[in-house]
Amino acid sequence: MQVIQSLEALRAVLADYRDAGDRTALVPTMGNLHRGHLALAEQATRLADHTVVSIFVNPTQFAEGEDYKTYPRTLDKDTLVLKRSGVDIIFAPSVSEVYPFGQSAATRIHVPEIGDDLCGRHRAGHFDGVASVVCRLLFMVQPHVAVFGEKDYQQLQLLKRLVSDLSIPTQIESAPTVRESDGLAMSSRNQYLSEAERGIAPELHATLQAAATMLAAGEADFDRVEQRAIERLEEAGFKTDYVAVRDAATLTPPLAASEAFVVLAAGWLGSARLIDNVVQPNPRFAD
Repeated sequence: MQVIQSLEALRAVLADYRDAGDRTALVPTMGNLHRGHLALAEQATRLADHTVVSIFVNPTQFAEGEDYKTYPRTLDKDTLVLKRSGVDIIFAPSVSEVYPFGQSAATRIHVPEIGDDLCGRHRAGHFDGVASVVCRLLFMVQPHVAVFGEKDYQQLQLLKRLVSDLSIPTQIESAPTVRESDGLAMSSRNQYLSEAERGIAPELHATLQAAATMLAAGEADFDRVEQRAIERLEEAGFKTDYVAVRDAATLTPPLAASEAFVVLAAGWLGSARLIDNVVQPNPRFAD
């Protein structure tokens, strides 16, 4: 496995892969890897001949006052972990390598509608930063396939739209959310939780499961489903940004004709902002 920091060196290796007719997969990460990231890498190795894992803490997706400066940077540990996963390349560029003209002069990409709702309303500019950096990484690596986790459901749908809209020849694949034994979705930000907050955190997934159960039982008052979930989370100690029922395919407000729903939530426990989602098929279409 190689650790590469320059685009020039990366392209030299990737050119050899292309000349051999091999498929390449990309797994974009910000490092501080956990089992969820490793599941993405393992899926990527099954989909391609060579796998690139990028490790880059992207400054443009952090709003002012967020944790960009304190976000854990653990490249040495991540390298040791990935050596056992079948990954061929860690691409760990500097900020200047990704943004050669500086952040303020960088070309930015905005994905309307999907990027403006939910987390987009609560984290100004976040999805512009995500879309812009992923687009840059896709052009740098030019992978046949890129793998993203389903925990970041809105991000996943946004990137599918981005690739389709810009005719980028990369297939976007998703991997299921990896959870702790108590249901908490794995996240690098879970380490921000205090011991007491860690005990409360699984309530996020449990609340979404309860909301999905209501939908499975035929509940069509989506506002009621959302409000019940918000009340439950806030009683548990969360400061809720949102709970939303959406059409699982489009992230638009759900309809009776939606084939499946997704219940998404974001909330704060202390300094940790947690997100999660549960997909529920519409019972109207059950066999």
